[in-house]
Formats: sequence, structure tokens, C-alpha cells
Amino acid sequence: MLRRTKIDTRALGLEIASNLVRFVTGRENLHYGYWRVGVEVCAANLRQAQEEYTEKVRNCFPEGKLKILDIGGGCGEFAKSLVADGHEVEILVPSQSFAARCRANVGPSVPVHNMRFEDFLSKPRFDLCLFSESFQYIPLEISLKKAKSCLVSTGQIVISDCFRTDDFYKDLGEAGIVGGGHSLRQFHEVLLKSNFHTLHEEDITEAVAPSVELEQNLYNMLGQSVNRIDNEMKEVHPFKWKLFNRVLRLVFSKRRLMRLDQRLFNDQRNSEQFCRYNRYKVIKLKPSDTS
Repeated sequence: MLRRTKIDTRALGLEIASNLVRFVTGRENLHYGYWRVGVEVCAANLRQAQEEYTEKVRNCFPEGKLKILDIGGGCGEFAKSLVADGHEVEILVPSQSFAARCRANVGPSVPVHNMRFEDFLSKPRFDLCLFSESFQYIPLEISLKKAKSCLVSTGQIVISDCFRTDDFYKDLGEAGIVGGGHSLRQFHEVLLKSNFHTLHEEDITEAVAPSVELEQNLYNMLGQSVNRIDNEMKEVHPFKWKLFNRVLRLVFSKRRLMRLDQRLFNDQRNSEQFCRYNRYKVIKLKPSDTS
């Protein structure tokens, strides 16, 4: 077995987020919330907002009981609700720890494939391929073509995820910019070249954007604690403080330290910035050569 030489910070960050969300909501749901007008944006309402998000995506599904491939299924919370609705679900997730959480959440009757979607092999047997905030992690030249190969003749694809606006690429610099995903322009260009019909495309950016501010408030709260500890250590143990800061600069790059500072002590990751640099879309596609 090859030894890993690099920490997977993305997977580590998702696992930490999962534990935090579970502590706050009682569920291991990593999705953005869908915040209806009038609902207070606070941790106490996060679970309700995430359930609203799940319902929004589920409303895009074709009618009837479906065989669903949940691609990038997180900890299995969405899949669990789909199974409760009577659907037959298989989960695909690359993280080993998330695969374990999926198995614990959905039980032994739901197959969990611990691998990347790029490595998944299947004959056409699914009614629906679901990308719920996982589409952005798979190369555009692979995702749609691969999903199509897994679908039966009447199958469909549902994508719910962030896409980058043109402004993101204009303003891209050293500092991190809120949001993620493929270029929305490139995605539509790929669609034009692909044999897919767009059955539904809905922009829900403004409804999910408050989740970003809720997350930022949490980081700022942590930042206050870090700042207090830093000041106390600087005053009481100045030598240890200098040594600790020197080690930080050796271990982490200047860019990573700058981003950490931005997350903990600034408020640039807000709804306004998210809406400028991202479009959050719920999209339903059907291969054009299916009946």
C-alpha cells in the first residue's frame, strides 16, 4: 500500500464540518440550507433550512419509485430520506470515513461504493443520477458522459450545486473567494456540445446564500477565542508565543495563513459576495437520445 504524503485538507475539512453540523442539528447533513423569507438565519434553524433544501431537490425528481445513484453522498443523510420514500438507492463516496458513516446511517440494505465516480463501473441500470453538491468535484469532461452511461433509457440527471460566475475569474487573486464549483459559462458550453435536454433549471442562489453568513459567524466566534488565547500567550509566555508563530510560518504557506486569517477574523464571506461570485443551480437533464 502506498503511503500518503499529503494531507487531504478537503476531506478533513468536510469531516470536521460534518461533526459540527451533527452537534448543532443532530444530523450529518453537509448541504447548504434553503432559507425561506422570514426564517431567522441562525444555528437553531439550520436543520429546518437543510430539510427545505432536500425537499427542493427532491421536487425535481421524476415521478414514481426510482433506482437512484447518489454520487458524492456525504454521510448518507439524503440517501436515508430517499430510502424512506421507497426509492432504491446506491451511494458513491470517495472518503473512507464518509463511506463508514453512510453504512451506519442507511444500514446494510443500501450498497455503498467507496470510490471516485471516475472509477465507478456500471451497466445502464439507474433511473436517476443525483449530484447534490458533488458535481463541482468531478471534471466536466467526465461527469455528464459518465452519468449517462449509468442510466436506463428513460433515465435523468439532477444536479444541485454552485457554479462560478465570470466575476470570480476577474477578481481571482491570492485571497480565497467564497463559494466553489465549475464555471457556469463552461458548463453551459459543455451542455451545448452534449446530447442533453435541460428539463428544468432553477436559480436558488439568494435562498442558500445565508448559509455562508451563518458559517462565517461561526468562524468569527472561533476567531475571537483564538485571538484571546493568542493575546494571553503573548503576554504571559512571550518566548513560547514567538516560537509557536515561527513554527506556524514554517508549516503553513503565506497564502494558507492569509486564508485562515480571512476566515477567522474577517467578514468577506457573506451573502453579497457569494451571490456575486456564484450561481447556485438546481438542474434536471435528460439525454436527448432517450425516449
